Amino acid sequence: MKQAPIPYGRQSISEADIQAVVDVLRSDWLTQGPSIEAFEQAVAQYCGAKYAVAVNSATSALHIACLAADLDEGDTLWTTPNTFVASANCGLYCGAGVDFVDIDPKTYNLSATELEKKLVKAKATCKLPKVVVPVHFSGQPCEMDRIAALSREYGFTVIEDASHAIGGKYQGEPIGGCRFSDMTVFSFHPVKIITTAEGGMVLTNRKELYDRLIRLRSHGITRDPAFMEWESDGPWYYQQIELGFNYRITDLQAALGLSQMSRLDEFVAARHRLAARYDELLADLPVVTPYQHPDSYSGLHLYVIRLELDRISKSHREVFESLRAQGILVNLHYIPVHTQPYYRRLGFTPGDFPESERYYAEAISLPMFSSLSDEQQDRVVAALKEALS
Repeated sequence: MKQAPIPYGRQSISEADIQAVVDVLRSDWLTQGPSIEAFEQAVAQYCGAKYAVAVNSATSALHIACLAADLDEGDTLWTTPNTFVASANCGLYCGAGVDFVDIDPKTYNLSATELEKKLVKAKATCKLPKVVVPVHFSGQPCEMDRIAALSREYGFTVIEDASHAIGGKYQGEPIGGCRFSDMTVFSFHPVKIITTAEGGMVLTNRKELYDRLIRLRSHGITRDPAFMEWESDGPWYYQQIELGFNYRITDLQAALGLSQMSRLDEFVAARHRLAARYDELLADLPVVTPYQHPDSYSGLHLYVIRLELDRISKSHREVFESLRAQGILVNLHYIPVHTQPYYRRLGFTPGDFPESERYYAEAISLPMFSSLSDEQQDRVVAALKEALS
């Protein structure tokens, strides 16, 4: 009998999660109800941040974080080429320019060393970034202490794109606490560590950013007299004081996320067990397994191998297609953003960020999700051995 395909990632939904959503369906609130605030408080408390704002996607979260940072026309956002396009697009949404910083060859994160070099050159030409978005690729945090020190020296806002990283730690503290950043963004897409089906969140320790994020997710509207430009007409009254968006999350989604939070540590621990087992099973194969920086405890959203192409007779594509043909639904994270047609039209060209391009030519994301069984993992490894032979 043909075996079911194994996806590269998937959600884990319990009966408690289902009941949490059913309870909301039976309540008086489907959209802007109490589950949203409860979810925000749970994530903020877990991460050690003062404030959290839940929205309908991590892309929306990145957008309003950039707006809260006053990113505008004439400004520039820097991020990594090794990310999903949203990490860069959020700058374009604000009318700003976008540029990239190449990756560290071991962690595949934005390189703090390359960032410093680029900042020195940018200062000399008066083209410093307004915002830098370090992406915690695969769940492993960037070297945030170095990036924070550079932000103080060069005056840019730091927005952590931690879409892969909830449940992880940096220097022993939860990612999302914003110790080294102005804001942190999480994603709750189904393949991520916890899910709200679709959804995202911005965390911050700065009250003025929180107040603006709250307005921006709901049309730029406030009901708080302290922010109104003239006196309220009555208890029904609101004012739109800036241009915002309908980026609201629903109570249904928030209830699912709140329920999932109770298993977050369990999910991450399971991913670490699976990663350690992959490391052992793949030790003798012509692949490079993920490096873990000693300052980090990764959320391990992804388990990415790099093919040692000089040791095998197959191409990158042949190995990838062989795995897919065997029912192992591997993926590739990520195509360097600067090589996309849209970004080439902005002036970027292949060769601009060589480390990211070398990584792309060798990387494959193996299945990694908390409910992956040992038997499924053995199937993945057997298929990889067949693909490499």
